[in-house]
Amino acid sequence: MANHFADRLYEAVQSKKTSLVIGLDPVYSRLPPTIRAHRQMNDEFDAAAAVDAIFDFCTQAMRIVAPIVPAVKINIAYFERYLWEGLESYYALISEADDLGLEIIGDVKRGDIGHTAEMYAVAHLQNSELTGMEDVLAPDAITVNGYAGADGIEPFAKMAAEEGKGLFVLVRTSNPSAAVIQDFRDAQGQALYEKVAEVVAQIGSRPELVGEKGYSDIGMVVGGTSPDTTTTLRTKYDKTWFLVPGYGTQGAAAADCIRFCKSDGTGALINASRSIIYAYEKPQYKDQFGEDWKKCVEQAVIDAKIDLAQAMQTKL
Repeated sequence: MANHFADRLYEAVQSKKTSLVIGLDPVYSRLPPTIRAHRQMNDEFDAAAAVDAIFDFCTQAMRIVAPIVPAVKINIAYFERYLWEGLESYYALISEADDLGLEIIGDVKRGDIGHTAEMYAVAHLQNSELTGMEDVLAPDAITVNGYAGADGIEPFAKMAAEEGKGLFVLVRTSNPSAAVIQDFRDAQGQALYEKVAEVVAQIGSRPELVGEKGYSDIGMVVGGTSPDTTTTLRTKYDKTWFLVPGYGTQGAAAADCIRFCKSDGTGALINASRSIIYAYEKPQYKDQFGEDWKKCVEQAVIDAKIDLAQAMQTKL
C-alpha cells in the first residue's frame, strides 16, 4: 500500500474510474422502514437502539457502494449526537470501511491552535497506540477548519505526514451564506478564500507531503456551488486534491463539480451524501424498485457515476 494518502487516493480513483465519493450523514428518522421496524432498533430515543440502526444502515450502504466508488466520507456529527455510543459506532464504521478497501475521510472539521490542535490531530489521524485500543483505526484523512491560519493547519499536517494520511482544509464552502465572508476581498482584490488557499498550498507543497503521483496529502474543500469564483484554483494549485461538496441535494450539477478534475479524472473527490443514501425516498427509484432500498441506493450511485463521467467527456 502506498505510504502517501494522495498516492492511495490516485490509485483508488483510477481503479474505480470515478471521482465520486459517498457521504454518510445518517439520520434515524430517514432510515429505511425495514431497519427502523426491527424489534431491537425501533426506538429513536433509545441511544443503543438508534445507534445500532444507524450502524446497520451505514454498513449495508458501504457494502453497496464499495465496488463502485473509491472512498466514503463519514460525518462524525451524526454519531457524536449519540455521545459515547455514537463515537464507538463511528470508529467501528471506519474499520468496516477499511475492510471493504475504501479510502475513508472523517468529516470532523476540527480547528484550533497549539497543543489543542495537536491533541485533535492525535485523536482523529493517529491509529491508536493506547493499550487495549490497538485495533482502533483513525480515518485516512480528515476535514480541518483552517481559518485560524497556518497555526491551525500545521499540527494536523505534521501528524498526516507521520501517519501517511491526509487533510482537506476548508477553503470555500458550499453553503449559500459562505460568500458574505469567504468572498470578502482586501484592498488588493484578493478574496479571503483565495488567501486561505494560498496558505494551504504553501504547507502542502513541502516535499515530504507530496507523493509519487505529484499530489499533496494536504487538500482543499471547495464547494461545487460556486463555479464562477473558484474554477481558477484547479490550474493554480496543480498538486492539490479537492474535496467538492454540493453535488446532488445542494444543487450543484456534474459540470459544476468536475471542473476540479484533471483530464485523467484525478484531482477531485466529488461528494454526494443525501441524494445517494436516501435514494429510496425518491419516486424515480421507488417506482422502479419498490421497498428494496438497497437497489435504490445502488442505482443512485450508478446514475451519479454515469452523470459525472458524461460531464467529463463533455469537458474533454
